[in-house]
Amino acid sequence: MNVRPEKLKQVIVEILRGFGASEAEAEIVADNMVFADMRGVDTHGVHFLTLVADRVKAGMIRIPTPLSVIRDEGATGLIDGGDGLGQVAACRAMEMSIKKARQFGVGTVLVRNANNIGSLAFYTLLAARNGMVGIVSTNGAPSISPWGGTEPFFGTNPISIAVPVDSGNPVVLDMSASVVARGKIRKAERMKEAIPLGWATDETGTPTTDPAAAMKGTLLPIGGPKGYGMAFMADVMAGLLSGSQFGPAVKTFHQPLGPTGVGVFTMAIDIGRFMPLEQFKGLIQTHTSSIRASKKAHGVERIYLPGEIEAEKEKKSRAEGIPLDAAVTERLSQLLKEVKSNLCLSGD
Repeated sequence: MNVRPEKLKQVIVEILRGFGASEAEAEIVADNMVFADMRGVDTHGVHFLTLVADRVKAGMIRIPTPLSVIRDEGATGLIDGGDGLGQVAACRAMEMSIKKARQFGVGTVLVRNANNIGSLAFYTLLAARNGMVGIVSTNGAPSISPWGGTEPFFGTNPISIAVPVDSGNPVVLDMSASVVARGKIRKAERMKEAIPLGWATDETGTPTTDPAAAMKGTLLPIGGPKGYGMAFMADVMAGLLSGSQFGPAVKTFHQPLGPTGVGVFTMAIDIGRFMPLEQFKGLIQTHTSSIRASKKAHGVERIYLPGEIEAEKEKKSRAEGIPLDAAVTERLSQLLKEVKSNLCLSGD
């Protein structure tokens, strides 16, 4: 089924409101999920709503989200996410970072005791569209071993950086420290599909194409020891520095094992403190044009910028709707019934 983004957002908000969320926080979470689905990152999209539902039923997530600002000093801040909706805490942190950057040139706000925050590009693009460089990183449940080990220790610990351009979409990097996000392994397991060799290892450290074996083993880091180093430092910045959980102490959001203890790092940099914003945008525009025009390898028709493929998928989704598989639509319909809503995915 293809669902209009506006309709999908309405459904998500309705379900979250049924869980006790405020209108404002329900819209933040819905915007993040729809954004991910439109860009083809369905591992962070509406599928995650079913996990929220499971945690609500288990009494392991706090809704409404009881955010509290622990520190607000100059260019820095610290938020406690209260074990609520992670997207709400991360959005608040980035909004604070942007406000601080306008005043001080740079703003850095960390979050402790959050949950999964969904698509990181959602937050860094918020900064880029405000004329700033946006940086976000977060830690997660163990899925990558230290280089040379076989035991899951670090999360995929992604990082996103976005910059504005003179025209068109901002350029945005959004990547994990692993070759792929663990959500793709989970999806392959649900769909009973093999995974490519080079994505993960089993419990013995042997490369595997079996997603079930991969879930018991570890994901492979990008660039070997380089990806391991990236996961380590993301854990330090998002987990240790924020006073949240880190390393193996972070719990998965996919099973009701207790508070996840996710930490989040957000930063905004005011470009205008270094050069006029329009000058920077023009330089980026010239730079990206040169990249696109550079010599291509045999068989390559186009060189893409970071985030450009996802942006084109988003444009297509806005025009044609977001494709949702039968299992997801069925689960959403079930959740609508559980919250006693008269809404349905089909129709206007």
